[in-house]
Amino acid sequence: MIKITGADLSLEACARVASKGEQVALDESARNKMGESRDFILELLKKGERVYGVTTGFGRLAEVLVPEADREDLQHNLIRSHSSGVGHSMTAKEVRTIMLLRVNSLARGHSGCRDVVVDLLIEFLNQGVHPVVPQYGSVGASGDLAPLAHIGLALIGEGEVEYKEEIRPSLAVLEEIQSAPLRLKEKEGLALINGTQATTGLGILTFLGAQRALDTAEVAGAMSLEALKGTPDPFMKEVQLARPHEGQIESAEKLRQLLRDSEIRESHRENDKRVQDPYCLRCMPQVHGAARSVMKYVRGVLQIEANSTTDNPLVFTEVQSVVSAGNFHAQIVSQALDFLCVALTDLAAISERRIERILNPDVSGLPAFLAANPGLESGFMIVHVTAVDLLSEMRVLAHPASVDSVPTSAGQEDHVSMGLASARKVSRTLRCLEYILAIELLVAAEGIEHHRPLKAGQGVEEAYKEVRNYAEVLKVDRSYSEEIEKLRKAVSEERFSGIIRGG
Repeated sequence: MIKITGADLSLEACARVASKGEQVALDESARNKMGESRDFILELLKKGERVYGVTTGFGRLAEVLVPEADREDLQHNLIRSHSSGVGHSMTAKEVRTIMLLRVNSLARGHSGCRDVVVDLLIEFLNQGVHPVVPQYGSVGASGDLAPLAHIGLALIGEGEVEYKEEIRPSLAVLEEIQSAPLRLKEKEGLALINGTQATTGLGILTFLGAQRALDTAEVAGAMSLEALKGTPDPFMKEVQLARPHEGQIESAEKLRQLLRDSEIRESHRENDKRVQDPYCLRCMPQVHGAARSVMKYVRGVLQIEANSTTDNPLVFTEVQSVVSAGNFHAQIVSQALDFLCVALTDLAAISERRIERILNPDVSGLPAFLAANPGLESGFMIVHVTAVDLLSEMRVLAHPASVDSVPTSAGQEDHVSMGLASARKVSRTLRCLEYILAIELLVAAEGIEHHRPLKAGQGVEEAYKEVRNYAEVLKVDRSYSEEIEKLRKAVSEERFSGIIRGG
């Protein structure tokens, strides 16, 4: 059970709720804060105060005063009109993460909505009710309006939800779980949709997958080093301390761990005419380590964002104030995810170079394309081509969305973050990287076969055995698509990253 306070939700807890269905409950301290915030809004209404989105229209229509009798309709019209997303639906995991983050944001007590709004969101999470949310429709300011509006639409008994693996009308499912649709009060429609939770939610899930991929890159790189009879000397601790970037130090340490007690290394320690290895082997700590530094920054951004209030206007009971501000602007998340996209693309680039080197007989000392009968058979020739195709797509996706602001809302929202575009891009980028790493694992394991009976380092041998759970030794040409798919899934499920995490 995860208690929601608005202040201490971890990225890992988000993943547990998203994928394992861990139950959620609102902490009483958060419920009290929400009550105080709501009471303050009601006080302002009694005084006849003009409050954006409560007594006025939205965006460019903020100057339009809405009569008291129409204010509930104002909130429902907001949800309906903003439910304008298009494209394939987000996955249940993504929608669950978005809902959880919205619960956590509202629980901070700066949004002026009743606790029953959060209670129904939590009910959806705990009962496995997932609103249908299209993937396109947000520019990341004023928040992820369309995606969040589609969630709000389900709460008021409109739109569709996915429940027990079926797409059904929201109202019918609400009746089945014995919950009434929300009748939104002042400020509550705005509180539901004004925030960065779609961008942040997709970003969190991708970030956690990127962590697994990064550790897998160390495993795949170590396997490639053994396949190519490279030297681990550049990974010495002393080398890293001479340029003490934290990520570089960590990467080198993991590589040393994987390569410990290698018989392949000992076999070529003496009489090796090569003075130094190519950069794709020698510079792994520097390149992989750079990605680790990016990951540390991105984690920090996502952790803060997950526990922030991104609504507008904001309610501060302690200073008796309602302020229209800009916490809904996802620029920092958008930039962070673009940065992550670049880092993952470079991991793929260096992995592709290692793949090519193993398969190129001019530099590998191994049979061409690792084929059993080169010429008659093509071995892994086109497997490398597949990796190059994936890498090309990643390089296109690495272009930042966060610099591509287009004004909306008749110029009122004249600088936007394009955060959801950044989140979609990095999710696609991660999937491509997982495929490329799967290919490197496949060919590196085969390269090691050519050095038997010598054993590779302890961690590499463990990874080799894992590869053989999905792909047999190459004896004759065969189709590799299914094996690559299985290996990619294994990468995403921590089968390889767990080797250096003690998993």
